[in-house]
Amino acid sequence: MSSDRNYEREFVRTFFTSPTAVGGENSAKMLQSAAQLRGMQAPDTWIPDNEDATAPSMRDEGVQNLVEVVSEHGAEFPGEIHPRVVWHRDDPTTRYEGFKQMLEITDPENGAVEHIDGFVIPEVGDLDDWKKADEFLTIIENEHGLDEGSLSMSVIIESGEAELAMSDLRAEKGKPSNNLERLFLLVDGQVDYTKDMRAMTPTGELPAWAELRHNTSRGASAADCIAVDGPYDDIRDVEGYRERMVENRAMGMTGIWALTPGQVVTANEAPLPPKTGSWLLELDDDEIELDDEDGRQVYDGDELSLEQVGDDSYVLRVDGEELECDGEELHEELLDLTTYVPSMDDIVDSMEEFEAAKEAGKGAIAMTQATTLVIDDVEVDIAKDRMWDEATYQAAMTPVALFQDVYEHRPDQHDALEEMYGADIVERAMAVGTDD
Repeated sequence: MSSDRNYEREFVRTFFTSPTAVGGENSAKMLQSAAQLRGMQAPDTWIPDNEDATAPSMRDEGVQNLVEVVSEHGAEFPGEIHPRVVWHRDDPTTRYEGFKQMLEITDPENGAVEHIDGFVIPEVGDLDDWKKADEFLTIIENEHGLDEGSLSMSVIIESGEAELAMSDLRAEKGKPSNNLERLFLLVDGQVDYTKDMRAMTPTGELPAWAELRHNTSRGASAADCIAVDGPYDDIRDVEGYRERMVENRAMGMTGIWALTPGQVVTANEAPLPPKTGSWLLELDDDEIELDDEDGRQVYDGDELSLEQVGDDSYVLRVDGEELECDGEELHEELLDLTTYVPSMDDIVDSMEEFEAAKEAGKGAIAMTQATTLVIDDVEVDIAKDRMWDEATYQAAMTPVALFQDVYEHRPDQHDALEEMYGADIVERAMAVGTDD
């Protein structure tokens, strides 16, 4: 199997769905609104949804709406367009309906196909089912005179069958008997997955399904696809949405479903390195961001207190526990309690410094992070050294590579990124790591 991606994007932050038809005088209004999103409000991938988001009685109208709106606005839309059609692993009638939808959407006479990047196939089962969708797309490409493989395929993991199929994907992808190399996104669909698994929670809320998200991220990595988390349906819980994305990124999943334009903005911005760095105190599994006051990091809370009782003698109280220590011991205790979140500028500075050291023949260098903590008006200088080697450098490259991918593929976001970081940092971030 080839280890190269077939598609230019290495990262997808946002997977935004819009119903293709809704009740009312203008059934295409949701599509028309989504098609005109720009900048941080526009998703990396837009999914006109002719499946769950659209009533079955309106899906024929939805196909026509999709064709008309994409024909009119597709050329200007800054992200990729991947319609979601009907499909089901256990129902050949539904699969045939999905085939007909894709055939109509891609008819060159309708004017939409030149703006269509691929299709999203829901409710897939084992790999034989994925291959059926793949074959339909190959037939469609040949029927309409399109280049074979020009339409990507993304699947939604909504069953145990589909989850297990990801384990076999690497071995199957690229065989002469199929064109699964067209695969682009592996997307979790926790609602139907919960139903398929017959899972229950006391409150009726969806389980977190951390194992599914991990398996999807692992499957995508092994098969050179991109992993996307499913919908976070409490659209008012912005902090919960952000926390979910932090968890996802720790397991290699950058993308997430967005149900509203507000979630699109949050999901577009959250994975990018922060504009400014911040120091955190870690207390009882909580991370508390310290207040930056003139370069000093000030703690204002009651879970931690500090008293200086002599020239080099202190009493540190953490959650009711009291520790008597000298200055050196205090420094070590506070280092254990603090962590630093680097800014884009910090990351680029460190990478440039390591590149210069490597050029000079050094394999590893120490980077120092230092600040002054203020706890109960007591000031303590702390500093920690981190050894940078090639592995550290490559790890730091991941958020920078994300930024570079966004900047390359989303020119409509250039102004927002330069406003966020400054033109100089943007220029340096685009240059770092590009010599290899």
